[in-house]
Amino acid sequence: MAVKDRFRGFLPVVVDVETAGFEAGKHALLEIAAVVVLPDAQGMWQPAQRLHAHLKPEPGLELDPAALKFNGINPNHPLRLAVSEADGLRDMFAELKKIQKAAGCKRCILVGHNAGFDLAHVNAATERQNLKNQSPFHPFSVFDTVTLAGMAYGQTVLARACQAAGIAFDQSEAHSALYDAQVTAELFCGILNRWQAAYPVLPDDSGAATGNEQAG
Repeated sequence: MAVKDRFRGFLPVVVDVETAGFEAGKHALLEIAAVVVLPDAQGMWQPAQRLHAHLKPEPGLELDPAALKFNGINPNHPLRLAVSEADGLRDMFAELKKIQKAAGCKRCILVGHNAGFDLAHVNAATERQNLKNQSPFHPFSVFDTVTLAGMAYGQTVLARACQAAGIAFDQSEAHSALYDAQVTAELFCGILNRWQAAYPVLPDDSGAATGNEQAG
């Protein structure tokens, strides 16, 4: 099955952000990573292309010292090789749109662990930089691995969900956007692959609701 047929034309892209605080419109976005997931020749889902950028704090946004202590980011460290928020997002969005087009998909859908947090910061940065027309992401729909892992493994914390799924998790690497996006992609693919044997549950022409469904 082609990726475009599995999720109604959406391309799943796992995203993780590291920020200088919890509030998307108030605190700076410091790092973003994206991992595309695609099916292999056997139809099993695997992490594929990885994109990543360290971002300079956008002028006027706040840096919460507690958040920086938690994620260990020094925004002014020269070895971060950070780019502007506008350039980092513009380049990532352009590359994702190329991958999306090659897969025959109409849009990307953000996958994340507590995905609402990541999408809120991506959307806020997209609006700040006037990149709404360049963003490949659906503006509000997400796949959240907190929910999926809770359903599949009874675990909602990323490290514990990975442990339950048999995925190695290095706590010393956590809170790197690229590392967290990679392990979240592995978790998402693992859950998706476990479900493959049961998919599709309904026939291809099941889009029309039954009388009972319409009445309900």
